Amino acid sequence: MADPASAAPQTLIGSVQRAMRLLEAVAAHDEGAPAKQLAREAGVALPTAYHLLRTLAHEGYLRKDRGVFLFGDAVERLSSSGAQQNRRGMITDALRHWRDALGVPVYFAIYRGGEIEIVAVADTPATPAVEEWADFAETGHAHAIGQCLLSQLGEEARRDHLDRHPARAITPYSVRDDRTLLRKLRTVERMEPVIERQEYALGTACAAFPVTIGSTAATVAVSLPSHQADRLLPLARRLQDEIGNLVGTLAFSISI
Repeated sequence: MADPASAAPQTLIGSVQRAMRLLEAVAAHDEGAPAKQLAREAGVALPTAYHLLRTLAHEGYLRKDRGVFLFGDAVERLSSSGAQQNRRGMITDALRHWRDALGVPVYFAIYRGGEIEIVAVADTPATPAVEEWADFAETGHAHAIGQCLLSQLGEEARRDHLDRHPARAITPYSVRDDRTLLRKLRTVERMEPVIERQEYALGTACAAFPVTIGSTAATVAVSLPSHQADRLLPLARRLQDEIGNLVGTLAFSISI
């Protein structure tokens, strides 16, 4: 398929090009600029500029205030979306660094809006992440990521979560009921890794440790085949010891 960026000049739409030049002109003025000035700077005929500026304002990309044109809400939404993509790229790059350094899949998750949310995962074909065969958000009781996040919540928030997503056995090794899970969570020491072996998926083991990012419960985790479970704690502690370099990047992802 042809690259749109290499399209022949005759296939380009002139009105779109002129509208983009007007938007670029607006971007050069923090306090806005009148139509005549924008038309001049964009190299667009004034009647055409008036028409395009009115159209951009109607669509929410510009707004007119006291005779000058400024960016509208639609541009701010586009900017916000781009910033979100950049932040997600930053966290993914950070996880990939540790994936390569440790040779294991690395996960980052948070507890937001009463739910467990996997923000990013870095793995390779040779060291694949745990397959989500049962919904991660609904089975937090059964995997280290969920247990680590729930251990950071208060008792009332834990019970609220379990009222919506009750504990149930999904493998022979899973916690089987809410009471048993709550008892287990109370024994988790602050900032200590949580380890589970085959509770979520047979043949896999996972270690997750809490990450302090403001008031948001967050965790970074690693996984391995269950026959290598003895490597989990040393790997998790190594990552935990050096996680300070990542906390700033992880904090950005909270707003994704």
